[in-house]
Amino acid sequence: MVGKLAVVAVGGNSLITDPKHPDIQHQWDAVRQTTEHLAQLIAEGWSIVVTHGNGPQVGYILRRAEIAAAQGIHSVPLDLIVADTQGSIGYMLQQQLDNSLRRLGINRTVVTVVTQVRVDPADPAFSHPTKPIGGFMTEEEARHYEGEGWQVMEDAGRGWRRVVASPRPQMIHEINAIRALILSDYIVITVGGGGIPVVRDERGELKGTYAVIDKDLASSALAQTLRADLLVISTGVEKVALNFNKPNQRTLDVLTLQEAKGYIAEGHFGVGSMLPKIEAAVDFVQMGGPQALITDPANLLRAIRGETGTRIIPG
Repeated sequence: MVGKLAVVAVGGNSLITDPKHPDIQHQWDAVRQTTEHLAQLIAEGWSIVVTHGNGPQVGYILRRAEIAAAQGIHSVPLDLIVADTQGSIGYMLQQQLDNSLRRLGINRTVVTVVTQVRVDPADPAFSHPTKPIGGFMTEEEARHYEGEGWQVMEDAGRGWRRVVASPRPQMIHEINAIRALILSDYIVITVGGGGIPVVRDERGELKGTYAVIDKDLASSALAQTLRADLLVISTGVEKVALNFNKPNQRTLDVLTLQEAKGYIAEGHFGVGSMLPKIEAAVDFVQMGGPQALITDPANLLRAIRGETGTRIIPG
């Protein structure tokens, strides 16, 4: 029986806690820490659906494919790379969440669903890429790769990154299967990396497209469809801040819908970092969701108890 339902979105960057050590062993360490916090939410009585980002991982796989292509190995399209990360990150999360739950004496089955998400082929995002993928670079490195055909941008004061198109999610194709699994008491990991971006062609058939959907917007769409009680967006900071990384930085405990929209209009949030998180929270609350919460993995439980984090509420 499903109790209070929270959709918890885990950031792709939070699975790489140290940009200087993005290797798989360090990702396993980060996943173990994250699943300890997720297990605590379940122990508190929450039913959770887990989503995750994949920006850094997609960038590394794409670069690896480009290097291999120079040696005559076939290239890999971006939709298949997103599918690859859904499988690999989903596997890591479901294995370690199972281990974390066992340590708490909880016996539940965790399952990953490879998820397709419909987008509009006419979405203007295809002509204006803004979604950062891969690791951080200096401006000099970024300009070098720009000369090789990459599109790059500065990412919220943290360095330069490659960017690709990020169309808005329209519909989660496997939603009925996801809902059935939740109702059968499975813990579901889904919409990984925002979902595999697909479009309907002129014959009405599904096919992948070159893009990466923002996982926060897709998580919001999932939370709306499931009528979740809470949307939790886990990121690299404990609270949302105005004037981030500036002398006049101010953290926020609660944001009303109207305040959040005002701050978006004033340009307070980074395009490739905090902006999609605030937009996702606004979408969820505006469409009837009770509240959204933004915090870092270490403070998930405290934030759900109302002790920290930034809440977005109606009003």
